[in-house]
Amino acid sequence: APGQPSAPPAIVSQSGGCGVAGGRMTDTRRRVKVYTLNEDRQWDDRGTGHVSSCYVERLKGMSLLVRAESDGSLLLESKINPNTAYQKQQDTLIVWSEAENYDLALSFQEKAGCDEIWEKICQVQGKDPSVDITQDLVDESEEERFDDMSSPGLELPSCELSRLEEIAELVASSLPSPLRREKLALALENEGYIKKLLEIFHVCEDLENIEGLHHLYEIIKGIFLLNRTALFEVMFSEECIMDVIGCLEYDPSLSQSRKHREFLTKTAKFKEVIPISDPELKQKIHQTYRVQYIQDMVLPTPSVFEENMLSTLHSFIFFNKVEIVGMLQEDEKFLTDLFAQLTDEATDEEKRQELVNFLKEFCAFSQTLQPQNRDAFFKTLSNMGILPALEVILGMDDAQVRSAATDIFSYLVEYNPSMVREFVMQEAQQNDDDILLINLIIEHMICDTDPELGGAVLLMGLLRTLVDPENMLATANKTEKTEFLGFFYKHCMHVLTAPLLANTTEDKPSKDDFQTAQLLALILELLTFCVEHHTYHIKNYIINKDILRRVLVLMASKHAFLALCALRFKRKIIGLKDEFYNRYIMKSFLFEPVVKAFLNNGSRYNLMNSAIIEMFEFIRVEDIKSLTAHVIENYWKALEDVDYVQTFKGLKLRFEQQRERQDNPKLDSMRSILRNHRYRRDARTLEDEEEMWFNTDEDDMEDGEAVVPPSDKTKNDEDIMDPISKFMERKKLKESEEKEVLLKTNLSGRQSPSFKLSFSSGTKSNLTSQSSASNLPGSPGSPGSPGSPGSPGSVSKSTSQMAAITTK
Repeated sequence: APGQPSAPPAIVSQSGGCGVAGGRMTDTRRRVKVYTLNEDRQWDDRGTGHVSSCYVERLKGMSLLVRAESDGSLLLESKINPNTAYQKQQDTLIVWSEAENYDLALSFQEKAGCDEIWEKICQVQGKDPSVDITQDLVDESEEERFDDMSSPGLELPSCELSRLEEIAELVASSLPSPLRREKLALALENEGYIKKLLEIFHVCEDLENIEGLHHLYEIIKGIFLLNRTALFEVMFSEECIMDVIGCLEYDPSLSQSRKHREFLTKTAKFKEVIPISDPELKQKIHQTYRVQYIQDMVLPTPSVFEENMLSTLHSFIFFNKVEIVGMLQEDEKFLTDLFAQLTDEATDEEKRQELVNFLKEFCAFSQTLQPQNRDAFFKTLSNMGILPALEVILGMDDAQVRSAATDIFSYLVEYNPSMVREFVMQEAQQNDDDILLINLIIEHMICDTDPELGGAVLLMGLLRTLVDPENMLATANKTEKTEFLGFFYKHCMHVLTAPLLANTTEDKPSKDDFQTAQLLALILELLTFCVEHHTYHIKNYIINKDILRRVLVLMASKHAFLALCALRFKRKIIGLKDEFYNRYIMKSFLFEPVVKAFLNNGSRYNLMNSAIIEMFEFIRVEDIKSLTAHVIENYWKALEDVDYVQTFKGLKLRFEQQRERQDNPKLDSMRSILRNHRYRRDARTLEDEEEMWFNTDEDDMEDGEAVVPPSDKTKNDEDIMDPISKFMERKKLKESEEKEVLLKTNLSGRQSPSFKLSFSSGTKSNLTSQSSASNLPGSPGSPGSPGSPGSPGSVSKSTSQMAAITTK
């Protein structure tokens, strides 16, 4: 059952056997651990010992005894009560509940010992040992005895002071059996028994009859556990509820009675912030508060067998709340007065605080409604003007009132962000930017006085929801995304970025305390979200306001988390591979703060080091040519000595390859010829191999890894060389003299072999290769690795190779 504590751990068997000190008992079958259930619903280990069952004169009945194996002291002495429900679990556990909400468990080392004691318990209760819960058999026998529910029910003892103990025993004995519970509930309903019990309660209190009051506590608690709505309606009626709470003050397990009624009548005060004219509604509010108090404060923590017995009580409270929300919603005068007083400047501060707290609780109650009812609820609030009212309240000085208003605003945003967006766009046409609702929210976020910025984090989440295009609507006539984002960047973005711009006017943050750093990190998180989701709006804003340069000032912060937020912002921009952003970065030399941070970080292997290297690695892998050239031309000297990763040397290599291609444009035409003829040999495999050639991420290949399978190499080389020879012969006819052309292409693996292709006037070709790993610093050479000569599939842009083609 939900909330039921997990079973106590089974006892672990130990080799060599075990016994009680002094050799009193060496039978491991009866070795047990004793557990009790604490207030936190966890099992406490009370010790290990050996269990036996015998008649105890003092308890007047067969009892379970457990003596400690360490010193023989008594760990447990428990009478086997004929009406107690014992439960056998997992073959080695016996669990039961003692009279005063006290749960016990025995965990046996061996199944045989558990079975033996279980048989003793069943023997005392007259049950079949094959059952797992001893009271189940009672139900079955009763079901055989009573054909249906119309048969005679339980007969209750007459409601008299002298018979309270008998009534308490009857209630306790009925609880374990569903059928007996049903019959007891019907009997209590039909005879008006609860009101008679409450009359006796007054007599017992007047006579100070503590024993009688203890019996009444057990009876009333048992009636709660019957889980019947009809009984609750009687107990929670205006005339009975305080007496029921009175009965529950006299818990026999406590030395002194509790003063629940005194608290409810004298301490807890009901405030009508707006007078409620409907007496039924007022009574319902009182009732709900008191029943909630009974559930939370008065009733003891349910035992292991009582977990699901209060489900009807939860339902009673739930439906009461639904009814209260519905009745308030229908009372237009009440809501009109509420919002009128909220926004009236003449309302005093204390009264306004009460009104806002009421509205907050009202919205909290609405969370219990079904979706369609919740829709109607928020539509009603919207029609009554809740958003303009919140705008007024958020502009006030009282921090508690603003905090409650923020909570109400969060309910509205979570329920329907489009409703909020529509309101703020409409009000922008009449009001200044300073008093717009969203700008008030941003200001509260910026001005959060909490050192941990708890409120700011909540507000940032709400802003993120409002600017998230995923939950924006699109209709035939207009697109909410276009309209709202246009509004947001025009009227609100400058308020959001104000702390960032104010703090980054120089080369390092002007304020670098923890709270400021946290706030700037929150702002950067939202800006990073905008970069990812807002495309041209944020792009125009960043470039026009030079936002990235300002953000990168924060790389110099002493707070690593803030510097990493700034880096993450830049990484998100680079990840878009947008040339507008790239040109802006190059024009403003915006890699300089990153390179500085990298060098200042030194040899420390931390998140900053890894994140910066990853950014440069992304540029290399994605072959972002403009940024590659910019980094190498401006920062190579600072980075050339970094050799614990190949990223920067790989970038240099990319840069050199670009230069080579620019210097020798014939290279591209030769590569295209090689590619075209490479795929003509077999039409059937054309499509697959083209996919392999063009889609393989060259940088992801292992050193010397070939695109074509090794078995195809020889055949591929011959196929390639034949068309090349023909091409060269045609070229020879056009040229007046022989030429030697030195071409630098990009066909080698990382071992950088150089290819020398010599052609005679015939078609025969000769292919030789030599390793030239030494040509470039930092490229690991591995002569004879799989990227062998003549394998055009062995491709990597990270290295270069030479091909000399000589024709005769």
